[in-house]
Amino acid sequence: MKQIGIDAIITIVVQLGFIWVTFKGLQELHFERLFRQVPKVLPLMKVLLSIAIGYGCASFFMSFFSSLQNLSYLLK
Repeated sequence: MKQIGIDAIITIVVQLGFIWVTFKGLQELHFERLFRQVPKVLPLMKVLLSIAIGYGCASFFMSFFSSLQNLSYLLK
């Protein structure tokens, strides 16, 4: 049970880390230039887009490392 809790904490930290990195990266892109009149929901769009991209990247990396860990069962 302790291992499940540790895995949960690692997953949450990795997901929040990827979301934060994605959010910082999206802040450097100037979406305002794409619009003649900047929509008021543009900051919300950046947040939701960073959550979607960050969660997807974190899920990929967690799945990848889980698969690498499970390869040890193949070699036993």
